[in-house]
Amino acid sequence: MKTKKLQLVLMAILIAIPTLIFAQAELTGLQIIVNVYNRETGNDMQGDLTMSLINSRSAQRVREIKQFIKDFSGMEKKIMFFVSPADVRNTSFMNWSYDEAGKDDDQWIYLPALKKVKRISSDSKSDYFMGSDFTYDDLGDRHPTVDTHKILREEMVDGESCYVVESTPKDEEYMYSRTVSWIIKDKWIGLKKEFYDEDEELLKTLTVKKHEKISGYWTILSSEMHNVQKDHTTKMQLTNVKLDTGISAAKFTERMMKRGL
Repeated sequence: MKTKKLQLVLMAILIAIPTLIFAQAELTGLQIIVNVYNRETGNDMQGDLTMSLINSRSAQRVREIKQFIKDFSGMEKKIMFFVSPADVRNTSFMNWSYDEAGKDDDQWIYLPALKKVKRISSDSKSDYFMGSDFTYDDLGDRHPTVDTHKILREEMVDGESCYVVESTPKDEEYMYSRTVSWIIKDKWIGLKKEFYDEDEELLKTLTVKKHEKISGYWTILSSEMHNVQKDHTTKMQLTNVKLDTGISAAKFTERMMKRGL
């Protein structure tokens, strides 16, 4: 899945840092985020995703999902099928992320009650996905070149040595004024990420709770998004992970969204 994009992102680095190939220099914020973006995760992946929605009163709703991801030439495709509970069963979501800088993700959602596939417009990318604390934009794959990245410091988190990188969007209309990420050195996994709203107030925090190597690839198995302003949390747990099984390209179509598993 992300054997991805080396030539395109390398061009971006060379444009932003023209001296890179001529001198040995410490990593820049852009290079760190590029390394995260290019972290190898296999040609395809499938697994069972449990989404737990927890409100301020600790009431919990649990949703079971089948997820499939595949790397294509120039893009990565993801499709999610909701299995339970009954009120969301047969709902599906699909995301296509492109390697090309500046090209927005394409996203669709299928709502069985309407029997219609709806394309997610750019104006709706800030909406929250299925009652969770993830926006549609969060579910995509943000290209490193659309933000300006700055290393703030280095520090230890949960026994992991991390770079702390601040990313500020070049588009002033973007939903987040900035994000701050804790990136594990050498693994290139974002261990923690803070999202700030348009008023520069902390909006939510994403924390990776569990990651491990599967088939030689570092894989995120458990994460938690906490909206500090609403005191609402979404937990994501990935199990039964299978990598490089040769998922059919036909899996990632509007027809399959309607058909389901």
